Amino acid sequence: MFSDADAAALYDQLNPWDPALWPSDAFYDELVMAAGSVLDLGCGTGSMLHRAREQGHAGRLVGIEPDRAALARARRRGDVEWVEGTAADARWEAEFDLATMVSHAFQCLVTDDDLRASLAAVHSALRVGGRFAFETRHPQARAWEQWNPAHASETTDPTGRVLRIQHQVESVVDDVITLSETTAGPDGTVLRVDRSSLRFLDPATLNTFLAEAGFEIEAQYGDWLRGPVTGSSREIVTLARRGPRP
Repeated sequence: MFSDADAAALYDQLNPWDPALWPSDAFYDELVMAAGSVLDLGCGTGSMLHRAREQGHAGRLVGIEPDRAALARARRRGDVEWVEGTAADARWEAEFDLATMVSHAFQCLVTDDDLRASLAAVHSALRVGGRFAFETRHPQARAWEQWNPAHASETTDPTGRVLRIQHQVESVVDDVITLSETTAGPDGTVLRVDRSSLRFLDPATLNTFLAEAGFEIEAQYGDWLRGPVTGSSREIVTLARRGPRP
């Protein structure tokens, strides 16, 4: 058996939040620690907000996450507010200085309706002038071409099991990529298959959605060191501010 709880624990092991190691984590860590109140949308296992508390953040921290197993791990720390739900489910009104969607969670907003509903909810949750920080993979880098069994990896999970993890793209329809992640034993026995769809928005389309929702672009970067978006950028890292209601 490889349960949802096992998957959440393995995620934490494979993706430790470490600003000293990962420039992406350092980017968000700086923003979070400077904000009086933070809403993390798609907070997963809560690692970013856990670290903020450990580093002395004294303000309000809230994480919202639809995956119950991930949220259960997040709730191991009780000095952060944890809410079950999606970005579109957010019902706060002008309560936060900063909203975040890290680890490419923004790409899980696949349909136009989901994007619009989620952006409207984030806009409402922020105070006027509040910032929304997130990243999405730049489609020009075609990251999905590396998601295949040739790039499989092996790891040992927290219980000591050796696992083989591989990805496979199942479909490419316009700007939406659907892929599977297979977790297997070392002998190839399949323990779990997860499927997800991710949307790859180009900068112009992304910025149109943001403008329609009432956001003003403060900055966009092509890397985690705040370099410009260029013809070779792999990321679109966005800082947007809440303007008046559209």
